Amino acid sequence: MADNYLEKKMEDYKARTQSAPKHRPTLKKLLLKNRSHRGYDPSFVVRADQLQRIIEVNRMIPSARNLQALRFRPVLRDESHKVLPHIRLGGALPHLHLPYAGTEPEAFIVVCSAVEPDHYVWIDLGISAQSMLLQAVEIGLNGIMIGAFDKEAVRQALDLPTTPILVIALGRGIEQIELVDIRADEPRAYYRNEQGVHYVPKVCLEDLILK
Repeated sequence: MADNYLEKKMEDYKARTQSAPKHRPTLKKLLLKNRSHRGYDPSFVVRADQLQRIIEVNRMIPSARNLQALRFRPVLRDESHKVLPHIRLGGALPHLHLPYAGTEPEAFIVVCSAVEPDHYVWIDLGISAQSMLLQAVEIGLNGIMIGAFDKEAVRQALDLPTTPILVIALGRGIEQIELVDIRADEPRAYYRNEQGVHYVPKVCLEDLILK
């Protein structure tokens, strides 16, 4: 009887391990994949259900005073022309005129606030944007937060009831992006080499920790 019990437990264990995902995404892996892409695969079309899944994370994340003031306008390829002329990418590399022609993002989530933005709304915005981009990475997309855009032009183009405070571009990124360790007193502007590899300086752990 004991032999049968152990045999049954072993069979249950094998069944669980065989059915479990082989490569579970860890938070660190998602964070490393969550880089700011400025160029996208034009053949890939982001679907409405993907944007909805990304927006849905806002029902599960913290909100200061539980105000939940943020609102979200999904924009698919058929409306991308309403947003594209009013955003700016690659501000630290103006000579490259990013994104390159034909690699522009064609899906967006425009973030607005149902109340006048204050300290708490800005905290919520950071949590929201990062959470949505991590969800995007998990489902195989890439994105970038865009703060440099003509807010009033985007509001009018999309007939929004309030002024937007952030635009998130989404798609399948085509760029190679690498992190580079730096000390706290070194330059932090991102840069690219002749092969187009995009380098993003990040302050090393030792300098992040106050002593």
